Amino acid sequence: MQFDEDVNRYNTNSLKYDFKEEKNKPANVMPMWVADMDFKCPNVVIEDMKNRLDHGILGYTKNDLEYFKAIDKWFSKKFNIKLEPDWLVITPGVVFALATSVKILTDKYVYVLINNPVYYPFTEVIEDNARKVISSDLVLNNGYYEINFEDLEKKIIDYNIKLYLLCSPHNPVGRVWKREELDKVIEICKKHDVYIVSDEIHSDFTWNHEHTNILQYEDYKSHLILCTAPTKTFNLAGLQISNIFIPDEKIKNDFQNEVWKTGYSLVNVMGLVACMSAYEKGDDWLFDLKVYLQENIDYVDEFLKSKLPKIKLIRPEGTYLLWLSFKNLDIHPLDLENILINDAKIWLDNGDMFGTLGEGFMRMNIALPKDKLIIAMDNLYKTFKDY
Repeated sequence: MQFDEDVNRYNTNSLKYDFKEEKNKPANVMPMWVADMDFKCPNVVIEDMKNRLDHGILGYTKNDLEYFKAIDKWFSKKFNIKLEPDWLVITPGVVFALATSVKILTDKYVYVLINNPVYYPFTEVIEDNARKVISSDLVLNNGYYEINFEDLEKKIIDYNIKLYLLCSPHNPVGRVWKREELDKVIEICKKHDVYIVSDEIHSDFTWNHEHTNILQYEDYKSHLILCTAPTKTFNLAGLQISNIFIPDEKIKNDFQNEVWKTGYSLVNVMGLVACMSAYEKGDDWLFDLKVYLQENIDYVDEFLKSKLPKIKLIRPEGTYLLWLSFKNLDIHPLDLENILINDAKIWLDNGDMFGTLGEGFMRMNIALPKDKLIIAMDNLYKTFKDY
């Protein structure tokens, strides 16, 4: 029942709730866009942070071996990989790590490979650092997204690609890449000496699919960077803590030096406490959360099929973000966003944020209490039932 609680997030400096006017959204719109959850983080994590606050001193803080062991135990149990403490670099976020990787692994004005439609900061960290984006677009076949391996290799050859930013599980389309798919990715990248930076921040959210961690490919670990964080899993995004694992010593040192150049060197004390606490004590909470999220996904799926069949859900294999196609309604994307905001009173992420292939799609965050989800879906029905 803990996830049914309607927590008032207004007046908490919440990006999701408190900046509607700044983002030109009406006050009565329900925010289902940015990817944080409307659930309190685990009580055990809150208690451990309170205990740390009771100490009363929040001075300079650094991670130690016990911090690493908490992460290593989680990833060993969940994904059957063995991490090493020398591989770890802590950053304020995964996007920060993606940008750092772009800077150390490529020169200016070269191309970096992505798979559109993809999480929009992938494009931003490339272009903002004076590199160029090339996409091997995902292919949508009968409601199922796939990598076009022939095109992937052609793009690598034609654009002399040396860095591939991989989203795994994939945001926003919800794919959990199969082992054989990643086998093929590794085979192609190994053939052409391409580095892979894998954003696996959603890896704890998979639905009847097994996530393959990129560091399971031990024979190619010299060309791999694994980007992880407890922030999506345990709703800790405001604590600015991400754990990046880089097996190659030179690349790791280059990465660490690039991080230091930004002036970032010591980590948020509460981020350290929360990360350790979550990985050591949060498994039961996460189990219950995943049951709840799965029920929310099922509710949306069944609702659309029975009441709004023209709106198609790309059934997610992972993440709590739903990729909805409105293409059958034949509404211009700009009009669609206005209708959702002003008539349905729900605020989703416009699909074109994730690349041109996202036009006509919307990304919906269903990590919220079921009662609110029911209201949102009823509003969607009332708005689109006659289209």
